Amino acid sequence: MSTIALTTSRIETRSLADTALKAAAKFWFVVAVAGQWAFFYYISRFYGSSTLQGNFQLWTRNKMLIKGYVPGDTAGNLAFAAHALLAGIIAFGGALQLVPQIRARALAVHRWNGRLFVITALGVSVTGLYMVWIRGTMDDLWGAVCVSLDGALIILFTVLAWRTAVKRRVADHRRWALRTYIVANGQWFTRVGIFAWAIASHGYHMSAFFQVWELCSTLLPLAVLELYLRARDGVRGERFAMAAALVLVTLLMALGVFGTVMFMWRPVLARL
Repeated sequence: MSTIALTTSRIETRSLADTALKAAAKFWFVVAVAGQWAFFYYISRFYGSSTLQGNFQLWTRNKMLIKGYVPGDTAGNLAFAAHALLAGIIAFGGALQLVPQIRARALAVHRWNGRLFVITALGVSVTGLYMVWIRGTMDDLWGAVCVSLDGALIILFTVLAWRTAVKRRVADHRRWALRTYIVANGQWFTRVGIFAWAIASHGYHMSAFFQVWELCSTLLPLAVLELYLRARDGVRGERFAMAAALVLVTLLMALGVFGTVMFMWRPVLARL
C-alpha cells in the first residue's frame, strides 16, 4: 500500500472514530435531557404548586421522602422547598448550557444562564448540606457523607468553572462546567441508577447496591466524563472504545429514566 493510500486510510478511520464518539455523546445528551426535563416536570408540578400555596403537607404523599414535611419545622420545610425547586432549575437550565448552538448563536443567553446555573448549584449544595447535618434528613452516616461529598464537589467545581470563565480560559472552563453539570445532577443520577439496577437485576441485592451507589452516583458519572474527555483527544482506538462504552451507559441510563418516571414520579403525581 502506498504512503498516500495508508495516510488516507488512517484519516478515514480517525474520522469514523470521531463520528462514532460524537454520535454516542449526542445519544447520551438526548437521553439525559429527556430524563432531566421529566424530573423538572415532576418537581414543578409536585413541589412548585404546593410551595406557592404554602401547602407543605402535600409532600407527605411522596412516601419515599425522608423528612420532607415536618410539622413545626418552618426553616427546615423552607430549606427543603428551596432545595427541590433549585434542583428543578438545574435539571432544566443545566442542559441548555451544553447546547453548542446556543453558545455559538446566543452567547449572552449562554452566559446569563450559566450565571443562574452557578448560583442555583451553590444554593442546592448549601441547602442540601443544611438538611443533612442540621435537619438530619439522612438516617445513616454513610449516606450523609456521600451526599456531603457531592455538595462539596459542586461548590469546588462551580468556583473553578467561574474562575476559568472570568479568565477567559475557554477550554478549561468547558471542562469544569461539564464536571459541575455532572455533580450538580448527583441526586438525579442516584434515582436513575437505583431504578436501572432494580429493573435489570429484578431487585437483586437492592440494599447492598444502594449502599454502593450512594457514593458511585457521584463518582461513576464523573469517571465516565473524564474518560470521554481523554478519549476525545486520544487515538482512534480509544475513541471507538469510549463510543461503545458510552452507548452502553446511555442504554442503562434510559432504563433508569423509564423506571424512575413510571415507578417513582408518575405514582406521586397521580395522587395529586
